[in-house]
Amino acid sequence: MADSLGQNWKNRDFTLSSISDLSSDDASSPGIARFTSDALQIHPESPQIPLNFDLRTAQILKLGPVQSLCTMEGSDDGKSGSYSTGVSIKFKNEEDCAAFHSAVQQWIKENNVQGNLPNGTLTTSKSKFDEKIESSSAKMYFHYYGQLLHQQNMLQDYVRTGTYYAAVIENRADFTGRVVVDVGAGSGILSLFAAQAGAKHVYAVEASEMAEYARKLIAGNPKLAQRITVIKGRVEDVELPEKADILISEPMGTLLVNERMLESYVIARDRFLTPTGKMFPGVGRIHMAPFTDEYLFIEIANKALFWQQQNYYGVDLTPLHGTAFQGYFSQPVVDAFDPRLLIAPPMFHVLDFGKMKEEELYEIDIPLRFIASVGTRVHGLACWFDVLFNGSTVQRWLTTAPGSPTTHWYQLRCVLSQPIYVMAGQEITGRLHLIAHNAQSYTIYLTLSAKMWGPGAEQGGILQTSSCKLDLKEPYYRMSQPQAYPVAQDQQPQPLVQTQDIHIQSQEFEEPEIMQQLSPNSCAQIDSLMQKI
Repeated sequence: MADSLGQNWKNRDFTLSSISDLSSDDASSPGIARFTSDALQIHPESPQIPLNFDLRTAQILKLGPVQSLCTMEGSDDGKSGSYSTGVSIKFKNEEDCAAFHSAVQQWIKENNVQGNLPNGTLTTSKSKFDEKIESSSAKMYFHYYGQLLHQQNMLQDYVRTGTYYAAVIENRADFTGRVVVDVGAGSGILSLFAAQAGAKHVYAVEASEMAEYARKLIAGNPKLAQRITVIKGRVEDVELPEKADILISEPMGTLLVNERMLESYVIARDRFLTPTGKMFPGVGRIHMAPFTDEYLFIEIANKALFWQQQNYYGVDLTPLHGTAFQGYFSQPVVDAFDPRLLIAPPMFHVLDFGKMKEEELYEIDIPLRFIASVGTRVHGLACWFDVLFNGSTVQRWLTTAPGSPTTHWYQLRCVLSQPIYVMAGQEITGRLHLIAHNAQSYTIYLTLSAKMWGPGAEQGGILQTSSCKLDLKEPYYRMSQPQAYPVAQDQQPQPLVQTQDIHIQSQEFEEPEIMQQLSPNSCAQIDSLMQKI
């Protein structure tokens, strides 16, 4: 939305709720911002001369969701010194602020502006990757993936590696005689698969030090090596000699979007892929369902009991208990769980890598609606993902669903610090809101609500609601295998959640077997714990 508004910068005034001149003690006033052919003009409503900022030399900084700073160096008039001009501007809402900054970038792009260094030499514009990712995070990220032990961990995920191999080899018709770009090539294994499938040439793009290991591995396979070129660099920055017919990559992180590599995958599509080219994978889906797990809830809550000590070497720790308690519940749980813990059929959200814009990954908003299959305590939202390799010959899914063979991604659960209660047939609504941050991950905002049940329900209304904020960058890696939940003698085992054979447009899922209702003793234990909290 912001981009489309930004592209109309020539015909639009941006309304400002306040304009503050940093060099003056005068009170702020509302006004407008307007772009001309050679400048940005700030017009206060009060009778003042408009301020002109030459965008070829000015700096426009975003200070917050609705606040920005415009600065420009003063000219040397031969007096004792030269002073800069600075104005703080505030917008009415985040959308207007985002549109304004998009317009700035569009102006710079259309006027072919590059940054000027003090000595007059030109520097290339800052990489898009550098603009949105914190340098310390990027350094750690590329260091991690530059180590062989972590590449081995992924290669030994045989569900992952085997599915990629099958998707490529079973679709030789898509690869034979074609140019392939491997985005984030790592060890180069996918490039080697593409060459095995008959690719004309493969460009393996890898930004970490793993590029050197990839060269060594590929050189050790001489029959394939002559058709593979390793390029060390980021897809946002490198240049290739030709367009690609196929993009192949493994850009998925926890919850599909963690590490924000999907954005690089989409950028590579825009930069390198021909209009009729294919992406392997081409579609991703985030699956979600409410779950009940009293053992997990108690395990997390108990971690904060340390801070309930009133005499820890003579120190009362209880002032920090509440903060510690919320801190533990701000960590998404990464583990493999029994699908019988799900208390409603799952829903999913589709990400079409071939059509979506990079900016659509900056913020993902998913409305939630489920019908409870059993009366129980809802402890949070369980999530997993799958991706589709839509080959011309064979369509193949790679799934991380509970009950399917475990992958190194496992599944993810967002646990509520305040569970909600539901009855069988009761509607559960809510929202899963993901906002990208510059540490290559997302802040998760989850809200679940139980709607009114029984007489009068047709009037709507919410009985209870619970929310939490989590950082996808800092998960709790539980890594235990799914607990064995005994099946009652009168219960018949039901099929586990199956996702890989589901058509993209369908949300018809087989209902998973539901865990038996919580025992009275278990409920009493949790109630006692919540009273302490």
